[in-house]
Amino acid sequence: MKTPSDLALPPAHRVFREAVLLGGAGTAVLLQIAHPSVAQGVADHSDFAHRPLDRLRGTLVFVYTQMFGTPEEADRVARIVRAVHKRVTGPGYDARDPDLQVWVAATLYHGNLRLYEMVFGPLPEADRDDVYRRSAVFATSLGCPADRWPATRADFDAYWAEAVARLAVSDAARATARTLFAPPNRALWPLTAAQRFLTAGLLPEDVRRQYGLEWDAARQRRFDRLVRLARTWYPRLPQAVRTLPRDAYLWDMRRQGGWRRRPPRRAATGAAGALGAAARRRRTAERQQQERAA
Repeated sequence: MKTPSDLALPPAHRVFREAVLLGGAGTAVLLQIAHPSVAQGVADHSDFAHRPLDRLRGTLVFVYTQMFGTPEEADRVARIVRAVHKRVTGPGYDARDPDLQVWVAATLYHGNLRLYEMVFGPLPEADRDDVYRRSAVFATSLGCPADRWPATRADFDAYWAEAVARLAVSDAARATARTLFAPPNRALWPLTAAQRFLTAGLLPEDVRRQYGLEWDAARQRRFDRLVRLARTWYPRLPQAVRTLPRDAYLWDMRRQGGWRRRPPRRAATGAAGALGAAARRRRTAERQQQERAA
């Protein structure tokens, strides 16, 4: 049941604040790199597959600041990402290409809304319109012209169907996916195994097949049971628990005053690389300061 304070929030805020959306993180990444140009840019300029938590951190900070941050916070984070994108170019790709920006933003909108409705049930049409309209910021904040974002949800649905049908998973994308789900740090394997299962269940069938992710009737039944369990129990959790990732990431960003240093020479494409790298530099500086003080 929604509280009066919930009803006062924009529908997009009610959607993007939920921690359950983290279950779709792997799906968004694999859909993004199923676009050959995105995959090549990641392969040439990124090492995020070796540091999946940094990738997740950067993506969440970007999403949360664009959706919930002050205008100054959102602009600062977007400028960091745009600065990285200037260097992410090569044969056949440019991170500033509006087509690629729209595709990455589309995966964030589509995947998060879909997962939210799987757990909470379908939104009213007006609420869906609000989520869609506000999700355009994931592209426009990075310099994508506003008119490149499909004008209506019906236009988006047509765009999405056509874009997914054109996806062609490359060897570079498959290599990235393998490393993402089996990172060098074996302590992460239980987490990445769960993410692999959720990702396989959420991907379109053809894309899942191109990645070589195993799926069968038994796995589908397990996935369906998991969704039913989440639908039953997740909405009953205290709101403070359900919004903990959003609140923690925004608190940490504000505590540090945002990421203000220049991005590194080699970084993951998009928000994940820019913000994850800046956060790593900040933590390194903190450790060095503590060592000097000791």
